[in-house]
Amino acid sequence: MKFSLAVYSAPHSAQAAASALRFARALLHEGHELYRVFFYCDGVHIGSSLSTPPQDELDLLAGWQALQQQHQLDLVVCIAAAQRRGVLSDSEANRLEKPAANLAPGFELAGLGQLADAVAQSDRLITFGG
Repeated sequence: MKFSLAVYSAPHSAQAAASALRFARALLHEGHELYRVFFYCDGVHIGSSLSTPPQDELDLLAGWQALQQQHQLDLVVCIAAAQRRGVLSDSEANRLEKPAANLAPGFELAGLGQLADAVAQSDRLITFGG
């Protein structure tokens, strides 16, 4: 079965973001396909290279990056939500004349069209947070 995930909650404010990563690992382990993970609303903070959780907490950024490298996942951060929250790629930082970028490797910025495409291409869209 082909899945896509939408992650709406911030990395460490609720269990939803951690549940999304555990769910992604489980479905890949079971042989399902993960078409796309779309980070929206406060979920865009997961794609920030500046997050540094305490050593005794789950590092969601590292977890998603490892999964992306292992399975060549499509990790998409909503560009509008990211800009509002200060998560910028190199090109967006330059375009907006900001002093730095912080979008982590393995993540890409894109619009809501990528979420619509994920819905159209997947058998199921599972959302986390809200």
